[in-house]
Amino acid sequence: MFAIALPMVISNIAAPLLGLVDTAIIGHLPDAIYLSAVALGAMVVSFIYLLAVFLRMSTTGLIAQAFGANDVAAQRRIFFDASLFALVIGVVVLLLSPLALQLVWQLIDANGELKQLTERYIQIRFLGAPAAMLTLVMLGVLLGLQRAKHAMVLVITTNAINVVGDVILIIGLDMNVTGAAIATVVAEWVSAIFGVYLVSKHLRLRRSLLPKASIRRLQAMFSLNRDIFIRSILLHACMAMMTAWASYQGQIYVAANAVLLQFLTLISLGLDGVAYAAEALIGEAKGKKDEYSAHVWLRVCLLWSGIFAMGYAVVFGLFGEQIIYLITNIPEVVATAVEYLPWVIALPLLAHWSYLFDGVFIGVSASKAMRNTMAMAAFGVYLPVWWFTKDLGNHGLWLALSCFMVARGVAQAWVLKRHRLLNFNDTLLLSS
Repeated sequence: MFAIALPMVISNIAAPLLGLVDTAIIGHLPDAIYLSAVALGAMVVSFIYLLAVFLRMSTTGLIAQAFGANDVAAQRRIFFDASLFALVIGVVVLLLSPLALQLVWQLIDANGELKQLTERYIQIRFLGAPAAMLTLVMLGVLLGLQRAKHAMVLVITTNAINVVGDVILIIGLDMNVTGAAIATVVAEWVSAIFGVYLVSKHLRLRRSLLPKASIRRLQAMFSLNRDIFIRSILLHACMAMMTAWASYQGQIYVAANAVLLQFLTLISLGLDGVAYAAEALIGEAKGKKDEYSAHVWLRVCLLWSGIFAMGYAVVFGLFGEQIIYLITNIPEVVATAVEYLPWVIALPLLAHWSYLFDGVFIGVSASKAMRNTMAMAAFGVYLPVWWFTKDLGNHGLWLALSCFMVARGVAQAWVLKRHRLLNFNDTLLLSS
C-alpha cells in the first residue's frame, strides 16, 4: 500500500513547492501587474484542467482491473481509447478558449494592461491543453499498473521543466508573462511525450499492436468519464460556496475561509495517497476476481486513512494557530481563522472516509455510484444544512461542509455494502 501511496504523497508535496518557485520568479519582477496576470490566468486554466481529473481517475480504475486480469491487450485498448478521448477533449478546450475568455471577463473584473496580459497568458496556456489532458491519462495508466514511482517522476518532471523554463524565458530573456506561459506549455508537452514513452515501455507497445478506434468503446469511455465529471462539478461547487457565501459576510470571512481551506490541501497530501493505493490495489483485485484480497486492501487502506486522519487532527489541534500565522499575519484574519479552527481540527476525522471510498469506487469503476452519492450529499445534506443554519453565519457554512463530508462517507459505505461492490461475481454490481 505504501509503495503506491508514498510516491504520490511526495508528488503532492513537490508540485506545490516547485509552483512556489514559479510564482517567486514572477513575483520578483519590478511590476506587480505581471504576478497578478499570471495568478489570474493560472487560476482560470487550473480550474478547467482540474475538472478534467476524471481522465486520470477513470483510467486508473480500468487499467488496474486489466492489470489484475493480466490482460495486456485490454491494457493497450484502454490506453489507446483514453488517450484518444483525452486528445479530443484537449482540442475542444483549445477551440473553445475564446468563449472561455468571454466568460472569464464576465466573472472577473480586470481592465487595461492587466486584462491584456492575463488574456495573453491564458491563450498561450491553452495551447498545452491536449498535452495536459494526455498527461492525466498517462498518470492514470502508471497508477493502474502500480508504477507509482514513475508517476511521481512524471509529476516532478513537469514542474521542474516549468521552473527551468521560467528562469530562461523570464529572467534570461525578459519575456515576463509570455515567458511564464510558454515555459508551462513546453513543460506540458515534454511531460506528455515522456509519459507516453514510459507507458509504451511498460505495455511493450508497437505500432502493429495498437488497436483500431471503436465508437462503441469511446461511448463507454464517455459514459464513465461523464459520471465522474458530474461528481467533480458538484464537489467543487460545494467548496466554492465556502468563499462565495462568505463574501456576503465580509472580506475578513472570505480571507479567513481561504486560509482555513489551505488545511484541506494539507489533508489531501496524505489521504489522497491512500486513496490512490486503494484505486490500484482494489482495481487489481477486481481484475483477478479476488474478493478476499479486495476486502483485505479495503481494511488496510481504511486503517491507514484513519491513522492519517487522527494524525492531522492532533497536528492541527496543537499547531493550527501557528500554521495560520505561516499563511497570514493580518491580525483580523488570524483572529477570525482561529475562531473557526475547531471545524478544521475535526474535518480530517469526518472526511477521511469519503477520500478513501472515492478510491474504492474508482478501483471498481462504480462511476454512477460516485455521481449519485455525491449528488445526494450535495443536494440532500449540504444545501439544506446551509439554508437552515444561515443565521449561524460562517459557523453554519462550516457545519454544512462537515455534514457534507460525513454524508458522502455514509452514502458511499451504504452503497458499497448494499450493492456488494466488492463481490465481483454478484449481479448487483454497480459499474459504469
